[in-house]
Amino acid sequence: MELRVLANKCTGCGSCETACPFGAIGVVNGVAQVFETCVDCGACVDSCPEGALVLGVQVEGGVRLEDYRNVWVFAEQRDGTLTRVAEQLLAKARDLADVLGARAEAVLIGHGVEHLCEPLIWAGADTVYLAEDPELAHYRTEPYARVLTDLIRQRRPEIVLFGATMIGRDLAPRVSQRLHTGLTADCTGLDIDESERLLLQTRPAFGGNVMATIACPKHRPQMSTVRPGVMVARPPDKTRTGTIERVPVALQEQDLRVQVREVVKETRRRAELENARIIVSGGRGLGSPHGFELMEELAAALGGEVGASRAAVDAGWITPDHQVGQTGKTVHPDIYFACGISGAIQHQAGMKESKFIVAINKDPSAPIFRLADVGIVGDLYKVVPEIIREITAAKAGSVV
Repeated sequence: MELRVLANKCTGCGSCETACPFGAIGVVNGVAQVFETCVDCGACVDSCPEGALVLGVQVEGGVRLEDYRNVWVFAEQRDGTLTRVAEQLLAKARDLADVLGARAEAVLIGHGVEHLCEPLIWAGADTVYLAEDPELAHYRTEPYARVLTDLIRQRRPEIVLFGATMIGRDLAPRVSQRLHTGLTADCTGLDIDESERLLLQTRPAFGGNVMATIACPKHRPQMSTVRPGVMVARPPDKTRTGTIERVPVALQEQDLRVQVREVVKETRRRAELENARIIVSGGRGLGSPHGFELMEELAAALGGEVGASRAAVDAGWITPDHQVGQTGKTVHPDIYFACGISGAIQHQAGMKESKFIVAINKDPSAPIFRLADVGIVGDLYKVVPEIIREITAAKAGSVV
């Protein structure tokens, strides 16, 4: 589907065979032939003097790229409650759609979730496509992928965004494979190249040491998963109006091979850093996992959440759901405490949008101090207990 040979134009000159770095095209009986090892890099297309090779001009079913319009968000919900990342993505979809002169639309899949349509419109959706069926009550890969893929083929959105959650990371690649299009995972930034109508998708690469911007010029829709907390949701605008469109659900027997017998919810509390107003983070400077007991104490005194640097998570001192940074969560708290964190660029990328940053570190040259609003050079095991005592005393005084 991706790379096609126009036999009536091909002269069998062999330029494509020479240009291909993968040996995935060759001249057979005087006409170029594409082999299974083709990765659609386009090198042969550029080398062909006759214009006999076409990559991505025709998408699925002979549809043209220009036939795809509008920006979609997979509106993830859990137990009838809209996830925060869905609202965040709709705010971004609204911005992207405005640049493209298109519509921002949401796809809501589940059972008994019609009450979420109006909040999606308030969050920025012009249209909400509602797919409801008892078989969609609990998330399962095959039924959800079937519904979303069929709808994309029918309506042809230009861009489709998913939250980089457990569900989004499972669903998005299945859908992109069925549509034979690209997918950029764990994006931290989205923008539009207006001249080409391309979605510019930014994400960390090479262990977070490089920020790569990826485009998908030859296929549609352009698909991304976006980390929760990267985008900022807008306050609901209850004056907005939009369209709610019910879509048919046509599941097949092979889509229902997995049955949900019981749902057992995790009892361990996960860190909800994306929505926290105050975050107390610890890093390698804590020296041991016991240092997080002090972080928990400070967070409890402030009514906040505990975060961590990648170094602390990699050391096994705390679970990955606490990690802040390029390869962790992106946060926007009112106050961010960085305790024993040097402030590598990867960590800063996840917390630099905090409204007020307090850094505590023994090293006066630590990069985190260049970002901090208040910097305290000292032993955190002496400084933090003093802060806790002052907070406790202030609370006691306010009660009296």
